[in-house]
Amino acid sequence: MVLCNCKGEIQVDKVNKRMRILHTEWSDGLGGQEKRVLSEAAGLLDRGHYAAIACRQHAMIKDEALKLGIDIHILPFKKLYDISSIIRLTGLLRDKKFDVVNTHSGVDSWIGGIAAKFAGIPLLVRTRHLNLPLRRNPLNFIHYLPDMYITCGEDMRNNLITRCGFPRGRVVSIPTGISIERFSTGRNRKAGLKYGIDAGCPVITNVGILRSVKGHEVTLKAVKTVVESVPHARFLIVGDGPRREALESLAAGLGISGHVIFTGFVEDIPGIYSFSDVAVLSSWSEGLPQSVLQAMAAGVPVIATRVGGVPEVVIHGKTGMLVEPGDHKALAQGIIKLLGDHRLSMQLAENARDTIVREHSLAHMIDRIESLYERLLRQKQAGGNLDAA
Repeated sequence: MVLCNCKGEIQVDKVNKRMRILHTEWSDGLGGQEKRVLSEAAGLLDRGHYAAIACRQHAMIKDEALKLGIDIHILPFKKLYDISSIIRLTGLLRDKKFDVVNTHSGVDSWIGGIAAKFAGIPLLVRTRHLNLPLRRNPLNFIHYLPDMYITCGEDMRNNLITRCGFPRGRVVSIPTGISIERFSTGRNRKAGLKYGIDAGCPVITNVGILRSVKGHEVTLKAVKTVVESVPHARFLIVGDGPRREALESLAAGLGISGHVIFTGFVEDIPGIYSFSDVAVLSSWSEGLPQSVLQAMAAGVPVIATRVGGVPEVVIHGKTGMLVEPGDHKALAQGIIKLLGDHRLSMQLAENARDTIVREHSLAHMIDRIESLYERLLRQKQAGGNLDAA
């Protein structure tokens, strides 16, 4: 099943001499990973290539893609060895003559990888969004199929090479890019009124899907210490997910419910940052989280845990503050310091935004992905070495 935007056929005609790219995504949610897939596809479309996404019928990425004019192909993606999906995807790849298949999650990487090989697709790429090891052995043969792996940060790249045995030349780091224009919203304290926050209240924001790895409980444990020093402070937990009920119960048990607001899913993240004073990330594990990059682009000072690729952008004392994972006391003290030291907060925020503009813009990410695809396709056509530059 394919869902085409109103311009679909015109786009195909225009780009028949350019790259044809299919992204596959098994996930049903709409977190940082899925938003990156959308950004990549939309960015490549803007440059004249044809980019589409294969996903499940009920996936949130489907509706967002259609809004952006990205063609969607619906597949079941039921399990790793979903024969029906493999057969259907193989036929789709042949019929549409794709040049590149870029997989993203576990299930679709198996199905997409096998189908790409059956269909004789010139280039198979897998983007790794999670900073977790992959078992590269004969039983997990799928990890040998991609021509190249893309990671979202250098720490993730190094882990795949040193801990998982992936060839150094077949793994490249391309950090997530942020739309500078979208997050250049300026300050709007009145925007907090929508969430019952008075314009005079300091606001500490944690943006992310409510699941265990994000460590929201660490943020909640920091609240009591913060409000003892800054009684009118308010904490925004922005996002939804399987841990919401448990986190709301924890807040009630800690006696901090009056200081914490669970917003649920919010589409307008720039609007949230327009009235935030501090952005926090208390994750136990990360790649290079978009919420941190977005806060930095929006000019909001960041305090984050020293995990994964976070230290690649949050340089302690220069572009933000770092704390150890699980250290709610250090997190609380960092928040109090930033709320009480306007000059420090402004300097960190300014340095952070400069870093995003210089190194992590959306255009920079698309540049690197486009160049990588083109180089690998040329090298495969010439029978050359595919090792990353």
